[in-house]
Amino acid sequence: MNAGCGPTAAKRIAPLLASQAWEELRLDVDTDVNPDVVGSVTELTSIFPPSSFDAIWCSHVMEHLYAHEVYPTLLQFRQILKPGGFALVLCPDLESVAEHLLKHGLASVAYVSSAGPIRPLDMIYGHSGAIQEGRTYMAHRTGFTTERLGNLMLEAGFPVVNVRSENFEVCALALMDQDGTDEIQDELAASGFDFREEVS
Repeated sequence: MNAGCGPTAAKRIAPLLASQAWEELRLDVDTDVNPDVVGSVTELTSIFPPSSFDAIWCSHVMEHLYAHEVYPTLLQFRQILKPGGFALVLCPDLESVAEHLLKHGLASVAYVSSAGPIRPLDMIYGHSGAIQEGRTYMAHRTGFTTERLGNLMLEAGFPVVNVRSENFEVCALALMDQDGTDEIQDELAASGFDFREEVS
C-alpha cells in the first residue's frame, strides 16, 4: 500500500514495484490525486481488515499528522500488515534541517525538488507553495529524528526496526518479524534503500 500516495505512484521504489510479485494500492485523503482508496492513514483499521498487506510505503506523510496521531497510526500499520511484511516510512529529518538552518539560514535553498526549491521553512512547516494554493493539509504538524521515529516504531510493536538519515530525510524500515529480513533488505537495496548494515 502506498499510504498517502499523492498524485503519483511510488517512483522511489520503482524497481521493487516492477516485479510481478508486487501490486500497488494507492490511498490518500485527497480525491484530486485519484487514489484507489480515499481515506486517512489514521483510519486504516476501519478501511482494511487485519493482515491485508505485504508492505506499506509511506513517504513524507507522517509529519502531516498531529504528534498524538503518530503512534496509533503506526499501530495500525502493524495490524494491517501480514506476517513477514514490512513498512518503509520516510519523513523530514529535523536534525539535519536544523544543522542546515544554523549554517545557511531559514530561507536558504536546501535542495530543488519537482515542486521547486525546498528551504528549511518548507521542511519544518510544510511546502509553502502547496499550502498557499489552498492545500492546507500539506502543513506539517509534528517532526521526527531518527531516534524519535525508530522508538515510536518499536513501541508500536515492530520487533525489527532499522533507521538511517540522509539528504534531510529519516528513512525507517519496520519489519514484522526476523524471517525473510535479508530478502526484504536486498530488494529494498536495489531501490536505493540499503539498511543491511544498520540493524537496531
